Amino acid sequence: MVSIFVLTSMAILGITTISGIFTNCVIVSVNLVEKVKGKSLGSSDLILVTLGLSNITFQFVMTTNDFLSLLWSELYYSDEVYATFNALLFFPIYASFWFTVCLCVYYCLQIVIFTNPFLLRLKSEIPKLVPCFLVAAILTSVVISVPAIWSTYREVPSEDVPFNMSLENNVPKLSITYLLPTNIIGCSIPLILVGISNSLILKSLGTNSKNLEKITSNTSSTRTGARERAARTVGWLLVLYLAFYISEIMMFVDLFPPSSIGFCICLMVIYIYSPAQSVILILGSPKLRKAMQSFLKLLQHWDNKTIDNPEILFVNLQVHKGCQ
Repeated sequence: MVSIFVLTSMAILGITTISGIFTNCVIVSVNLVEKVKGKSLGSSDLILVTLGLSNITFQFVMTTNDFLSLLWSELYYSDEVYATFNALLFFPIYASFWFTVCLCVYYCLQIVIFTNPFLLRLKSEIPKLVPCFLVAAILTSVVISVPAIWSTYREVPSEDVPFNMSLENNVPKLSITYLLPTNIIGCSIPLILVGISNSLILKSLGTNSKNLEKITSNTSSTRTGARERAARTVGWLLVLYLAFYISEIMMFVDLFPPSSIGFCICLMVIYIYSPAQSVILILGSPKLRKAMQSFLKLLQHWDNKTIDNPEILFVNLQVHKGCQ
């Protein structure tokens, strides 16, 4: 019989999967529609599209991975399937982290005023460099995720270990020689870069706040609003990134026993990562936020129209007079 924990986890995973795929599809479709119309994608739009695609991939793989582990554990914990799913799961996670770095560094270069010649040249060449950075992020994620296929092992149970513990030890695990370097390259370094970008943006906004208050033109106020939105977006991405990173580490080191409160919290943080990140990106982009508001208004209008104009079915009754 399926436990309450499994049923609850599956329900929450299903809800977050639907919401995550929907919000990330909004990000991708809005930008691709503009591309089809002949408009060129900006650097930030290109990063948002790749982030949306990686999150959709992550959502599909994670849903398949967790449903299979919960409903068909014997197949899931076979060496080949377990190793393959690890590689498929790590790739979109690492790619999403490095895409987040690209977005935060882009915002940092657009907001912070630099005097260093190298950073000034980097800022001027950013439209050409963004595609190269995205390709490099994909290649880096592939290189550090594929070795997970041959980095699994099984502990040999000792004769003195109880039967239940021997079954738990017999589950395939990832070697520490793989987890440590890939965690540094795929998680820790991106987290540090996102934190540095956030710090530079906040310092720049704090330093220039007094000068910006003296300017009352519409252009400057619009520019200030765009900078504040970018700073909020980077700040919330850092908070979400940090929560996911801590939860991921706790899950890998088995800090909490399965079905415990701590385990459930970590699992929920991982489940909501993709939809939460897409919501942050939508709220931080006026174009995406406007598209989402238009879609919600369309749904509301459709619901009101359905309620105000219900369909009425008329049934013609034919009365046959009997013979008297």
